[in-house]
Formats: sequence, structure tokens, C-alpha cells
Amino acid sequence: MSGSAGRPILVLVIILAVAGIFGMFLAFGPPGLYAKTESPEFCGSCHVMETEYESWFHSGAHAQIKCVDCHLPNDTKARHLTWKAIDGAKDFLAFHTGRVSDTIKISDRGAGFVQENCQRCHQEIMARISEERRCWECHRKVTHRGTGVILTWTQD
Repeated sequence: MSGSAGRPILVLVIILAVAGIFGMFLAFGPPGLYAKTESPEFCGSCHVMETEYESWFHSGAHAQIKCVDCHLPNDTKARHLTWKAIDGAKDFLAFHTGRVSDTIKISDRGAGFVQENCQRCHQEIMARISEERRCWECHRKVTHRGTGVILTWTQD
């Protein structure tokens, strides 16, 4: 009786172990896969991200950093990899099931990551100003909709 009661737990442990091994292989196995998925070109390869990629490409100083530098947490490697996997899986499923909006809007969680990264990169400035507002409320030209080609397209 006790042997059959432990079977669902054993199956779950095996499934999690296989998923973990598969995830490690995908992340670190194929040469260059991890680095490729960190690149702006990879992010911009999805048709719904083309305009965001173009605006990033023409954004001046921020064109020197990768999408993941702003859009994923970068305080620890574990947190970065966890959210990269979660967001990547969510984006993959949304894209391949046709549930991606033509207009990309950042989630509240994603906006929190961006705010953390603004503050991390610009901490010398942050020490002198209020942190109550989101950075892009004042610095509108650093957003994807307020820079580069998109800015030119949206102005009358």
C-alpha cells in the first residue's frame, strides 16, 4: 500500500529531474545558444519586436547594451536565469500560439526590472534624486516609443 502512495511523488521527481537536465542542456549545451539568446538580434528576430529593435538600434548611448541588461533582473545570476527562463517560455508560447499583441506593452513586473536596472546602472545619479517615479516618466526619449525611428514615425 505504501509503495503505490509514493509513486506519484517519484514520478514528479523524475519529471522535474528530466526537465532540469533538459533545461541545463538547452542553456549551456549547444555551443553559443545561451549567448545567442542574450543578444539584441535574437530579441529582434520576432516580428512583433522589430520596431522596438529598430528604436534600440538608433537610441544612442543605450544602443551599447543588450535587451537583457534592461529587461531582466541583473542583481544575481540565479534570478537572471530564472526570469529569463520564465519570460522566454511565456514569450515562446505566446508567439507560437498567436497570442502576441501587435503593440508590445511592458508588464508591471517587467517595468520593475527596468526600473531596478536604471537605478543599478545610474546609481551615482540616483543618490541625488527622488526614486518615487519611474525613470522613463521624465526620460521619455529612452523608451522604445520615444527614440530613434519610432519617435520620427509618431511625431506629426
